[in-house]
This record gives sequence, structure tokens and C-alpha cells, in this order.
Amino acid sequence: MRAEKGRELNVPSDVYLSFVSSLFGNRSTLFTGMVVHILTYLVVYLQTNAAFYLFLCGCFAAVFAYRIYSFKQFDQVDKSSLTRAAIAGWEMRYVIGGASTAAILGIGSGYAMLAFNDTFAELACIAVTMGSMVSVVGRNYGSRLAVDLQTLACCTPMVIGSLLAQDLFKGLLSLMLIPFFLTTRAMANGVREFLYENVIASREMAKIADRFDTALSNMTHGLLMLDPDNRIEVINRKACELLHLGDRQRLVGCDLDVVLRYGVRHTFVDGSMPSLLQKQLAQMTQGLSSRAQMHFSEGLVLEFSANRRAEGGVVLIFEDVTARVRADRKILHMARYDALTGLPQRGYFGELVRERMDQTDSFGASVGFMILDVADFKHVNDLRGHLTGDRLLTALANRLTALVAGKAIVGHLVGDQFVLFFPNVDNRADLEAEMRAVHEAASGPCDVEGLRLPVSFSAGAAIFDSEALSMDDWPVKVDIALFESKARSKGQFTLFVEEMDARYLERQRLKEDLRAAVENGDITVVYQPMFTPDGRELRCCEALARWYHPEKGAIAPNIFIQIAEEMGIVSSITSHVLRQACIDCRIWPASIGVSVNLSVHDLRSAGLVDSVKAILAETGFSANRLHLEVTESSLIEELSSARAILEELRSLGITIAIDDFGTGFSSLSYLDTLPIDVVKIDRSFVRDIGENQRRFKLLRGIVSLSRGLDLSIVVEGVENREQLALLSKHHCADLIQGYVFSMPISPAAVIELAREVESRKGTGGASVA
Repeated sequence: MRAEKGRELNVPSDVYLSFVSSLFGNRSTLFTGMVVHILTYLVVYLQTNAAFYLFLCGCFAAVFAYRIYSFKQFDQVDKSSLTRAAIAGWEMRYVIGGASTAAILGIGSGYAMLAFNDTFAELACIAVTMGSMVSVVGRNYGSRLAVDLQTLACCTPMVIGSLLAQDLFKGLLSLMLIPFFLTTRAMANGVREFLYENVIASREMAKIADRFDTALSNMTHGLLMLDPDNRIEVINRKACELLHLGDRQRLVGCDLDVVLRYGVRHTFVDGSMPSLLQKQLAQMTQGLSSRAQMHFSEGLVLEFSANRRAEGGVVLIFEDVTARVRADRKILHMARYDALTGLPQRGYFGELVRERMDQTDSFGASVGFMILDVADFKHVNDLRGHLTGDRLLTALANRLTALVAGKAIVGHLVGDQFVLFFPNVDNRADLEAEMRAVHEAASGPCDVEGLRLPVSFSAGAAIFDSEALSMDDWPVKVDIALFESKARSKGQFTLFVEEMDARYLERQRLKEDLRAAVENGDITVVYQPMFTPDGRELRCCEALARWYHPEKGAIAPNIFIQIAEEMGIVSSITSHVLRQACIDCRIWPASIGVSVNLSVHDLRSAGLVDSVKAILAETGFSANRLHLEVTESSLIEELSSARAILEELRSLGITIAIDDFGTGFSSLSYLDTLPIDVVKIDRSFVRDIGENQRRFKLLRGIVSLSRGLDLSIVVEGVENREQLALLSKHHCADLIQGYVFSMPISPAAVIELAREVESRKGTGGASVA
């Protein structure tokens, strides 16, 4: 009992209210019961003449009136506002009415069993009472208290009456009412428990269904669940939105093909889309594909996946991948096209060439490739800024595209290089003429934001038979032709010929040999002395790298140094020369220093200063005897970083010199902005100074400016005594370097030369001048 009572206390209020509301329902049986009860007791009264039954009829009417009044009041109550206590109050009002009716029936039956020996009276009262007891389970299952009180109210007076009648058989029969009471009570409790569990289960199922519906409605994916006959069982809101199908409730049970055709007819795609979608769905469900992407329009791309259900039918899930597809297209475009010029990049340019070759009948035709390299483009970036350089490249891309529209494919390689493909020209001579014409037309001034910039292209080209075209060969041959153009002079057009390939292979072999020579330490060092103008003092020697090839003999420095720069190993040569110079100079007289050239690659290296420090420490050479020379071209390319590096080197006590001064673009500005100690005037200013007064005046102007900045002056390339005499007469040099005093010599010869100079000083000999 306690367990049952506790369970009822735990029943949710809304479920409790539904049970109590069930008590106040089905009122027609209430009226029928009241009429039957009164008529039965009137008949008993007529049979027995017992006025007591008339009294009971009055009680029936009074209780019925009370119950009808309670029912009407319950109807008028706002059920949503009822508290649990109020619900319990209404239950009690019903229980009082029901128990009162049951008590009247029980009392009437008990009185008949006690007061009369009339079988009819007993049978009539007990029959109507038992009939009412049967309805207790069906009508009052909603209240345990109602069932208990009504059953007790009916049975107890009957048991008491039968026992007081002192009839053994009646007493035994009345005791059978106890199991009847228990059975009735158990049946009512079972019905109530069953209904309670079903109500709770229904509530949970409703919650789950609501949650499921909420989850479906808020999915970012569209979902369709189809039965084996292709009819829609479940469709979520997102699916309706993506396919523009309207209210989803009216779609359940409809054939998917019909639904899609309806959507097609009223929205945005052509009539073939449903059948195409069905075909792809069939492929997915058969395992032929796992996904299908459908392009409904430019603004909608859906990706579908389908899974076969065990009982038949399909679960179809799809999502809007329009943004992803657009992003993929953008990424693909970025991978294929240069962001600056909008031209195809190298990889995609090759794909376009293959497609063009596959699309046309190229039998017997020739195709051409040409690379255009903007001459002196770096100076545009350095002098005008990278933004101007970028805009120049964009303007040139537009110019080239317009020039070859319909005739060639234009692509962008790297930096300032463009590539053109000329497809299927019948005559090789015509194709060469066309490429030369494009090269000539592409050159010329270009206006960029009010600036008129001169433009010329170095061009390398190659012509191939279309049947023999190799996609791996053409870049190599065109690059070789471009290299030949740059080697000749800027702005040239060079068509590849087989002899160039041989020279290229020879150069490649030379590169391999040079790499081996650098690794094995086969680069030697000679020294060209620098004398005072009177020839009496040897002050410094410039270290010069030399390479003697075992088969080709001596390789000119301008050749192998250029190759080393291309290979990126020139810094290794610089380190080798610097180390050897420090070792050699260490045994020379202390008054003689050594000068070593630095390349632009050295100035780009963040480890240059550390490398110099390490070599000085390794050789034990004094930094005060070391001179480092930088060319103007290296300063132009790396001015900001070069300044910081040179200042740090100078702080070590090393002398800094500008080599080949006067051949660059902004030479005079360097004298003031860079940490320089020595200016080495290029040999081009010394040539013909006796006959060319203009050149000599320019040389003297540079000397005057340099002396005004307290810089030492070395004049290079002095070849004869007339040049030396003129320079000495006008005090144009602190040191002279040239064949007039000495050609480059070995380290041991420097010692001998130093002794010879010293001996002349001791004997007071005349100067070489």
C-alpha cells in the first residue's frame, strides 16, 4: 500500500489530472445507475413494505444531485491552473459521491439479508449492488481511493448483515466478498498502472518525437527517408528549403520523382534534373559511387549521399556545397593563374599547350615557344618601388595578350618572364618571323601611373615539329636560347639552334668540373700588387682567383666566376680565397696588406661577418691588414643590407673599398652613405686619358670629391708610363694597380718583389715611374 501510495505521489501533475478527469467523464452511466438503483429499491419496497427503502431512494437522489453539481463545477474549472492539492480536492469530492452511492447500495443489501427472509428482496439488492461493483473498475480506475472506498462501502454492510442474520450459509457466502474485494481492487490497480505506464511512455515518445523533429528541422543537411516504393516517409525542413519544395507535411507519402518534378516545374532547374538525380541515386545505392554532386544552378550545388535501409528504401542526405565549390574553383584558379597578371602559370600553361595540341590536327605543322625576359626589371623595382614594378608587369601582360590574341597562348613563368606558345604554323620561316615581330612590338615605352618606363625584352625561342614535340624538351631549349640572348646584349631575340645545345652541355660539364674543383680546393690564388705612384713602396696586393682546368687549361675568371654565381657556390670560392690570402699575407712584410673581392651573393649571406671572423681567428691574421672590396653592382642590389654588413666588418678594423668605381648608376651617393675607406677607380677612366681630356677631367673630378671625403684612391688598369706620369703629375692616386708595375704573381713572388722594392729604397734607386 505504501509503495502504491508513494508511486501515486510521484505521478506527474498532468498525468494525475488526466486520471482525475477520467473520473468525471461518462456521465450517462451515472444517470442510468441512479435510475436503476431507485427503481430497484422501489420494487423492493413494494415487495416488503419496508419504508427504509423509500428513505434510501431519497438518499440516492440527494447523492446524485451532489455528484451532478460537482461534475458541472469541475467542467467550469480552468484545468491548466489547478495545483496538485486542488486536483486532490476534486478527487476527494468525487470519492465522497462515489463512496456514498456504494454505501447506500451496501446498506440496502445488508439490511435485506438481515431483516427479511424474502429471497426476491435479497436477490434484487445484491444483484444491483454487484452490478455496480463490476463498473467500479471501468469507471474509477483513475483513483485508488475511489476503488477502495466504493468496494468497502458495498461489501462491508453485506458482510455485517449476513453475519448478524446468524445464517451459516449466508455468512460463508458473505466471506466470499473479501476475495471479490481484493480482486476488484487488484484489477483496478492493474488498469491504472497499465494506463499510467502507457501515458508515461506516450509522453516520452512524444518528447523523443519532438526532439527528433527539432533535430531534423535544425540539421544543416537535407534529409529524405524513402520507403521501398520510393515514397517519402520523412523529410526535414532543410531539404524543403534546398529543393524549394514548400510545406514538408504535405510531402509525406508522396513519390519522390513526382515531388522533384513539382519542385523543378516551380523553381529553378530544367526538367531533366529529376531523372538525372534518380540515376545517380541508383548508382549510389548500388555501391557504384558513394557521393554525387549536382549543379542545380550557378547559385546552388548540392552533394548527395545515399544508404540502403535494411527493410528496403533509402536514406538520402544532402548538403549545400556551393560555397565549398566556389572556394575550390577559386583555389584552382589561384593554382592555375598568376594573381598579379592573370595569366596561366607554368603548370597550367603546359596543360593548355597539351589541350591545344590534342584538339587540332597538327600533322606537318610547326609550333613555337618563346620566353620574354624584361631587361633591367630589377632596376625598376629598386628605383621606382615594387608596386610600380608589379603594375608594369600587369601592363606588359595586357600588352602581350592583346598582341597575340587568337594567335598564341600567353603565360607567366616567374618574376619578369613571360612565355608564349604559337600553335600549328605551316611554315617555319613564317613562324620565326611572327615571333620576331611579337618581340619587336612588345618592346617600347610603357606608361604606368604617369610614368613612362622604357621596356625591352631579351627573348629566347625554339621551333619544333608538332609531331616530335616533347613537353620536357622545349623549356630547356628555350632557356638556352634566352641565355644566349642575355649573353650577347639585352633586348636581343635568339632562336635556338642545335649548336647552342652543345654549348649548353659543355657549360653544364664545366659546372660539374667547377663544383669538383671548389670542393677539392683546386682554385688557386695569385696577387696583383698595388704600389705608390713613385713605385718605391708596395702597400697591398689584390687576391685574384684562378682555375686551371686539367683538360681545357686556364679558364678566364669572368667565365668561371659567372658560372659559380649561377650555381650559388661563389661564396665558397670567396671563403677559399679569403682564407688562402690571409695565410699567404701572414708571411709577407707587415707593411703589406691583402685585398679580397666580395660578390653580391656574399653580401646577401647573413653569415658573412661570422665567416670572416672565423677565418681571421683560424689563420691568426690581423684584421688591420685585410681589405675587402665590393662592386657597385652588388651595392645597387643589396644596398640596405650591405650597409649594415660593411659597418660591422669595418668595426673589426678591416678596410672597405669600392671596386670598379664609376661604372654603376648612382656611384657618388655611395661615397657619403656607405662606410668606405678606399675608392678604386675603374680602368675605363684610365684608358686614353692622354688623348681624351673629357675622360681625364671626369677622373680628376672623382678624385677631388673622394679626397674631400678623406677617402684613399686606387687607380686600376694603369698599363704604361705615360698614364702613370700623368696621374702622378696631377696627384690622382694614392696607389697604382696595373701592368705598369706588375702583372698578377704568385705568393712567393710577392715576397721577392717586396725584397726588391726594399733593396731599391736602401740603395736610393730611381722609382719605376
